[in-house]
This record gives sequence, structure tokens and C-alpha cells, in this order.
Amino acid sequence: MDQQQLAGFVENLWDRSILPQLMDYIRIPNESPLFDPQWASHGHMDQAVELARSWCISQDLPQLHCEVIRLPNRTPVLYLELPGHSAAPKVGCVLLYGHLDKQPAMTGWRENLGPWKPVVEGERLYGRGGADDGYAVFASVSALLALHQQRQNHARCVVFIECCEESGSFDLPYYIEALRTRIGTPDLVVCLDSGCGNYEQLWLTTSLRGLVGGELHVDILTEGVHSGDASGIVPSSFRILRQLLSRLEDEASGEIRVADFHAPIPPQRREQAHFAATILHNSVYDKFPFCPGATPTCLDNAELVLRRTWRPVLSITGAEGLPPMQGAGNVLRPQSAVKLSLRLPPTVDAAQATTKLKQILEAQPPYGAKVQFKAEQAASGWEAPPLAPWLEQAVNQASQTYFGLPAVHMGEGGSIPFMGMLGRLFPQAQFVITGVLGPHSNAHGPNEFLHLPTAKRLSCCVAHIIASHYHAQHHV
Repeated sequence: MDQQQLAGFVENLWDRSILPQLMDYIRIPNESPLFDPQWASHGHMDQAVELARSWCISQDLPQLHCEVIRLPNRTPVLYLELPGHSAAPKVGCVLLYGHLDKQPAMTGWRENLGPWKPVVEGERLYGRGGADDGYAVFASVSALLALHQQRQNHARCVVFIECCEESGSFDLPYYIEALRTRIGTPDLVVCLDSGCGNYEQLWLTTSLRGLVGGELHVDILTEGVHSGDASGIVPSSFRILRQLLSRLEDEASGEIRVADFHAPIPPQRREQAHFAATILHNSVYDKFPFCPGATPTCLDNAELVLRRTWRPVLSITGAEGLPPMQGAGNVLRPQSAVKLSLRLPPTVDAAQATTKLKQILEAQPPYGAKVQFKAEQAASGWEAPPLAPWLEQAVNQASQTYFGLPAVHMGEGGSIPFMGMLGRLFPQAQFVITGVLGPHSNAHGPNEFLHLPTAKRLSCCVAHIIASHYHAQHHV
């Protein structure tokens, strides 16, 4: 390939066509079903899918099949298929993955920014969902367009874009079953929904943590009562909540007390964590907006990488039963509830962890309180198989060519349920899990942004890897 010409083609396509589409996509408040139960009637998801579909079919890519697939009572899937140049077209394929659903708006955006307000500042496109992960369908198709423009051979390619990922991909198994014959057996999976440690090189994700999420409710009274009358006699629902959480987590260290939620860390992953830490230095933690004087959980950067990627951690992401402080009277509240997010090591089974978590929290409730844990999300993690020699070489060549530095391998702290599902279905497949969520990009939070140069370079890298896949399969 003419690498300079390919990079110029991708750059022009992004500036001329993709960026305006992404800005329109950001304007659509297509929150994931978990956050917008009325998504079907609101129509935002259909609008986002149609925007992406219309752009795809408008591109000069002969033989590209583009279809929106809808199963009853399920979020839609955008399915693209491009025939390959193999003499055996049904043998193997490249599967590219992304999603279009978004996290909620979230408060705390800068004054001139907002979740549904696309703003370009320098190299950054601000707005919800641009980086996580609306750009993926455009990056995938831009890579295929670049290969077509260079007359490069490639295997059959399938682009699979779901709309339920931020809710745990609970619709995904139904679509995989419905489309299994059409997808075939991928021997290379490219996922663009992950992160990067910096914006200077290509990062490959070696593992993803699992997740158990749900609501923990504690009821002690049927109605609120005067705190001066009842405190000391009626236990605080909040204190009971604290006791229950202490069964799970050491509040001083943050360590998860339950052995079932831990897993051994493979030696190779420890080595990769140490290498990544030597590249990232203190950016492992100083990329986060700490308050002045605040510190991370420890100052060992390699250990912080492992805590983020292989150790279980509890987060409280929401609460109910607590009135705003301005309206809080001297009342002993009848109920407290929190939303839990328990990140699991990549190799821990999420379904078993959900059962165990419910048992721990609901057993022998203090003071006979009514305690209920309602599980909402359960997604097992994933660990990548070893890279085949051709793929390791292709990844490093792509990073050197389009970023100027070698690729880096590191686990990610988030969950992508699709990867675990594909790993079980296609155990012989190779995986390239990567993304644009780098320092300060703040996915799921305020001021989320897409780093545009990284998205462009990543599109080039995907094209390079797809071409290398063809050459490796055909020993060209």
C-alpha cells in the first residue's frame, strides 16, 4: 500500500464527511435502554441508526450491503457486509464491532459544552457518544474505503453495530443467534470500543473486566419519623446500608473481602502492566480530575494498572432516599438505596458472581430490616488469546507507520460483553481490541471528547491490519 496516500485519503474523508456526521450524531440523545426505558417511542435510537446507515450507503464502496435489522422488542442492529477477494468466500472473515447507544447526559459539563452539543476545540470533538463509540462505524467503513481506493485485497468483512452495549448488551445474544449463519466464522475480530493509554501510539486491549450492577434497597420504616423522637431506637437505614457494604468491601483500603470475586493474575499480564506503567508514568492517575491535594489509592503505577484491569472494585454510582440538603428536615428516613457497580477480574463468571453478591447482601439483615438486591447488569470479562505472529507484526507495523511508535498491550477496566461472547463462540479467532478513549476523554462523564487525530490514525491502522490478514491467510 501507498501509506502516505492512504493516510491522506482517510484524513480528507474524516474532515470532509465523517466529522459533520459525528456532530449530527452527538446531537441525538439516544441513551441506552437501561437509562431510557421508552427508547422505542422516543425514536432517538432509530434516528441514530438511520444517520449511520445513510452515510454508509452514500459512500463509494461497491457491493457493500447495509441493513438495519430489528428483532421484536429489541434495540436495532446496523449490519454491513462487504464481499472479499478470497477464492473461498465463506471461509473466515473479519468482524468489526462498535455500538451507537449512549450513556446518560450527566451533569458537570463546562459552560460552553453539553452532552448533545457537538463542539470542536482544536483536536477534540466534545459531546456524548462521539468517542464511546459512535465513531466506530465511520472508522470501520473508512478503513474499507481506503482499501478499496488502494485496490487492496481483503477477506469478507462484516461490520456489526449494536444499540444496547451501555446496558450490558442484553439484546446481543438474540442477534448473534439470528445472524450466526450470515456472519459465518470470523478469524479476526476488530473491536473499536476500548481505550488507549496515550494518543501517541496504537494500544491493544489484552483483557476486559466483567461487571455486576444492581440496586441495593434497605427499608426499616414504612414512613419517615421525627429524628428527635426515633433516633436511638430506630436504626438508621443508612447505617444498615453501610454495614451491608462492609460485608463486601473494606472501606479503609477498598479491597473486596470476598474471595469469589478475585482471580489469579497471569504472569504475562503483570509484565505487560509493568511495561505500560513505564510508558505512562504518572499519567496512569494524573489523567483524572483529582481535587487539589487528593491522591490515588496508591503511588505504584504498575499496581494501579493492575487495580484498574484485574482486581475487583466496588463503585456506588447512584442513590435514592436522600433528599436534597436544602429540603432535608430532621427526619429519620424510612429507606436508603444505592446503585452498585462491582467490576470483576476478566476470568470471573459474572452470573455466579451475581448470585454470590445477592446472597452476601441479603443474608441475615441487621435489625430485621427489609433488604433487597436487584441485579440489573451481569457481564463476564474477557482475556485475549495470544497474538498470532502475523498479527503481532501487523499491529506493530501499523503503529510505527501511522503513529511513529510501537504498539502497547494493556488490559482495560471496562466491560464489552460482545468480546466474551465472541471468544466463546469463536475460540480460534484473533482479536484486535482497541479504541480512542485516552487521557481526559472522560467516557460516561462530563466533557467527553473524541481525539480526532487518534481516530484518523486508528482508521489507517485498521485498514493496514485487514490487508495484512488477507496476506497472512493467502501467504502472499
